[in-house]
Amino acid sequence: MDVIGWLLDSDPAIRWQVLRDLTGAAPEEVAAERERVATEGWGARLLALQGADGMWDGGACFPKDYAGGEPGQPWTTTMHTLQTLQIFGLDPKSPQARQAVALAGEHGRWEHAGQRYFDGEVEPCINGRTVEAGAYFGVDVSAIVARLLDERLEDGGWNCEAENGSVRSSFHTTLSVLDGLLEFERATDDGKVREARRAGEEFLLERGLFRRRSTGEVADPAFLEFAFPYYWRHDVLRALDYFRRSGAAPDPRMAEAVEIVGAKRQPDGRWPLDRVHPGRVHFAYEEGVGRPSRWNTLRALRVLAWWQS
Repeated sequence: MDVIGWLLDSDPAIRWQVLRDLTGAAPEEVAAERERVATEGWGARLLALQGADGMWDGGACFPKDYAGGEPGQPWTTTMHTLQTLQIFGLDPKSPQARQAVALAGEHGRWEHAGQRYFDGEVEPCINGRTVEAGAYFGVDVSAIVARLLDERLEDGGWNCEAENGSVRSSFHTTLSVLDGLLEFERATDDGKVREARRAGEEFLLERGLFRRRSTGEVADPAFLEFAFPYYWRHDVLRALDYFRRSGAAPDPRMAEAVEIVGAKRQPDGRWPLDRVHPGRVHFAYEEGVGRPSRWNTLRALRVLAWWQS
């Protein structure tokens, strides 16, 4: 089938990235399509769900009405929604983005201890994603970055359980922090951040992006299943797309992960949705597990193009 045509027959959040990453469209055509994220489709729907208090679903990490007992984790709150808007490519200079981010910054507070939203929290997995969104949308998050640099473990990465005694980094936390540091580095060109980011990348590369260094075993079978949205969870497609986005050269230690991505391509040229992380959502962006996934197909195609280049 015409995979590119199928991808373009979609939401502006996907279309502009297909034009940029897969078709070589003119910059003005890409920019025009990207502008539509704020006013049409998924991006506009998410923006419309922001409360007058600047929060989505009444909370930074947990909904205001959350009492536990729900399957999975609620994905409707401010942290997850801002991350999704960033993945969609909402233009940070657009009036819609400026208004939404200003409201979140002014009124948003973390459940942990009432910290202001863009001052961050205490867990590096949360702070990494806060840095990513903040730096992308033009907010000063340098204080959170300084904290993250101090929290790096000896093996090069990060772990939310470090405060409970863990001395070994986590795939999930490390990749979330790397996403944040990359966005911050692009905004500031900070050498210390670059050094820390390289160390975190080595943590992942030494493990082939999904294996235990001690035994070579697959660290978690879920790392080989591609979800969208991925939120804070690690998988090899998300990791490879991070390295592509960072401008890194392909590294031989990624080869097995790339093979896994290629092997998931279906005979019609598309990739399926392998997994949906359970929990409360605003609405679905895909047709369901096992069905062709536009987000996985877009990301896989650009990862493979980067690898082959």
